[in-house]
Amino acid sequence: MKALTWQGKRDVRVDDVPDPTIVEPSDAIIRVTSTAICGSDLHLYELLGPFIDPGDILGHETMGEVVEVGSEVRMLSPGDRVVIPFNIACGTCWFCQRGLQSQCETTQVREYRSGAALFGYTKLYGQVPGGQAEYLRVPLADYNHIKVGSELPDERYLFLSDILPTAWQGVEYAHVPPDGTVVVLGLGPVGQFAARIARSRGHQVLGIDPVPERRAMAERHGIDVFDLEDDVVTYLLDITQDRGPDSVVDAVGLEAHGSPAVATLQKAAGLLPGPLARPLLENAGVDRLAALHTAIDLVRRGGTVSLSGVYAGDADILPMKTMFDKQISLRMGQCNVKRWIPELMALVEDPADPLGVTDLTTHREPLERAPEMYETFQKKDDGCIKVVLQPSQG
Repeated sequence: MKALTWQGKRDVRVDDVPDPTIVEPSDAIIRVTSTAICGSDLHLYELLGPFIDPGDILGHETMGEVVEVGSEVRMLSPGDRVVIPFNIACGTCWFCQRGLQSQCETTQVREYRSGAALFGYTKLYGQVPGGQAEYLRVPLADYNHIKVGSELPDERYLFLSDILPTAWQGVEYAHVPPDGTVVVLGLGPVGQFAARIARSRGHQVLGIDPVPERRAMAERHGIDVFDLEDDVVTYLLDITQDRGPDSVVDAVGLEAHGSPAVATLQKAAGLLPGPLARPLLENAGVDRLAALHTAIDLVRRGGTVSLSGVYAGDADILPMKTMFDKQISLRMGQCNVKRWIPELMALVEDPADPLGVTDLTTHREPLERAPEMYETFQKKDDGCIKVVLQPSQG
């Protein structure tokens, strides 16, 4: 089959690789019909290479059709149309039963003290082959699927695999009061959905991003938008009686603009051999924290900062005095995809499309163009906000 493989920093290629097969009786194989490039894929493209081997298959936003199931699979049959959550979870352990599928005890990657395994996402999360390919092996398939109907196009369902529930969890964790104000930092795909979800709940939403196309997209959905250069603080104080917003969602993460020294360290670590780079990236403070510091500065006293953007450093320096003095609550974590699907399914199948899931994808391309689209997405060229890849199969 054709699959997108990692070969080195900013070097991904579509190669011929062996088709996946049933390894465990609880596996299923799907034929991929749509798969997307995620912002967190860019961390692999740019930074986390020391945790990847050449030839690893990328991708964790996937849907398709079941073509084969193992002997123990009871909930799926060939021909079923499914979305695949990016977490790999069992559904029965202590954490899964409490809606914390991203911490699944069955698939935790204990070698790296990490949570549940993920598709297409480095040794830190199990090094499981991903879905930017023609076919995907799905472990523990009875739980790790979201069955969908055949009437609506892929674009209605695909984002249930990651970014839509990630945005939903980000807003849930933000604890915005009923009449509250929330700032969304970063209007990439997750930030777009987070802003729309908060707006659909009646909150006043401000979105901040330096990219004009992202601001224009958010503005179409009723979001007040600002550039990094705008005087957002004065505006926020004016509309919140000098208090600041109740909540801030950081949808940017570890590669934020505005942290040149750490950006240099990230680049240097990426050039080291894997055995030298891995301890540095695991244990050092290698996150660019400009977005997080902005969130802490903006949020009102007693407010909540919710982190949807990925962070990876274990020695990051946080402004603890400010956080303590302002009595800030901080929520974060990998999304627990299956926890939020019942609420989200009704919204994505609503004919009115209240979250605008059909107004996010800017580029639909064949899988063969994936290397070019990774570069376009990273550079934010050509108005690129979200890329969906479609494998071509004979």
